[in-house]
Amino acid sequence: MGMPSVPQLLIILVIVVLIFGAKRLKNLGGDLGSAVKGFKQAVKDQDATPAELEDGSDQSDATVMRQTDDQKST
Repeated sequence: MGMPSVPQLLIILVIVVLIFGAKRLKNLGGDLGSAVKGFKQAVKDQDATPAELEDGSDQSDATVMRQTDDQKST
């Protein structure tokens, strides 16, 4: 069994929109985008050199705290 064709994908998309609603799917997409962005940031931070981590020059903790505060205020 191979990949679904374009008409099959469109039918699946219509069914999903009918079940969940467009607004809920939009919110889900935004949440997914934020999760991917956070994951990429974590991978980037993990690649930092040990010297950067020891001297505290990495500002990711402040950025994460700022983003968390922004999310709480909305």
